[in-house]
Amino acid sequence: MSVPELQIVDPSERELIDVFRALPSDKQHEVLDFVAFLRTRMEPAATTMPPVFEPGISFAQAARQYIGCLDGGPEDLSTNPDYMEGFGET
Repeated sequence: MSVPELQIVDPSERELIDVFRALPSDKQHEVLDFVAFLRTRMEPAATTMPPVFEPGISFAQAARQYIGCLDGGPEDLSTNPDYMEGFGET
């Protein structure tokens, strides 16, 4: 399979292509995987997190999507006698 010549001006690009072409196929795939990894590090991080602070709403309102998201465990920490030990004592 013939690879068309590229118009390369920068000597470092020419060297990179020459070294890449000299690698075995499996190593070329590793290089491509690494380049893909580097590209992901350059992209801005996508976030699905809500804003940290929204004036005018309570913590309970901001956290409502997480209320009840865990299965099992006590519904209320007051059901744990160790947690309530000393509560209300002065």
